[in-house]
Amino acid sequence: MHAPDGFIDGPTSLAMGVVAAGGVGVCLRRAGQELEEKQVPLAGLTAAFVFAVQMLNFPVASGTSGHLLGGVLAAVLVGPWTGALCVTVVVAVQALLFADGGLTALGFNVVNMALVTALAGYLVFVGLRRVLPRTRSAVAVAAGLAAGIGVVLSSLSFSLQYAVGGTGGADAGAVTASMVGVHVLIGIGEGVITGLTVSAVLASRPDLVHGARDLAPEPVLAGAAS
Repeated sequence: MHAPDGFIDGPTSLAMGVVAAGGVGVCLRRAGQELEEKQVPLAGLTAAFVFAVQMLNFPVASGTSGHLLGGVLAAVLVGPWTGALCVTVVVAVQALLFADGGLTALGFNVVNMALVTALAGYLVFVGLRRVLPRTRSAVAVAAGLAAGIGVVLSSLSFSLQYAVGGTGGADAGAVTASMVGVHVLIGIGEGVITGLTVSAVLASRPDLVHGARDLAPEPVLAGAAS
């Protein structure tokens, strides 16, 4: 989903840069309120994991690419604001050090891959949590479904912005069809990976999962406690 330099026109790039800067600023302020000290190492590990999975790219159209995003995974583990920052750092490092995504399109990429996936995807997760049972397995299922939906939402956001200011030469309808079609498939894989990862963390350290803070700790047998 990384957009290269010149993929969108100057005014749209500037507008997306302003939106990205404002969104990241809000995330920075809110992250301090939601991130607990014991979750800081998990945030670092989450960013590293997202970086690794985003390096696997699939070509789509007009120089763009599709890949796993990891926004919902980060949001569920460490909170939506911190999760968005984790993905923002990944996107910025990829652009600055690996030329994966253009510098003029950095705001465009941050909005679509960090803010939309982490924040909008987490809203989907919260909505699913309200209708699913209050169990750890339901948290993992909600995370997986939200991750898949979040990927599609990101591709729709990408396509809308391309329709407004795209200069890639491809028809906006063709780009939308390609992006959404590919990311529906990517979303399935992302949903499975996200669900399994959240389930694994819940099994070992449920206290670290931001999206499961409302769950009461499982009862411990008296014999086991002693």
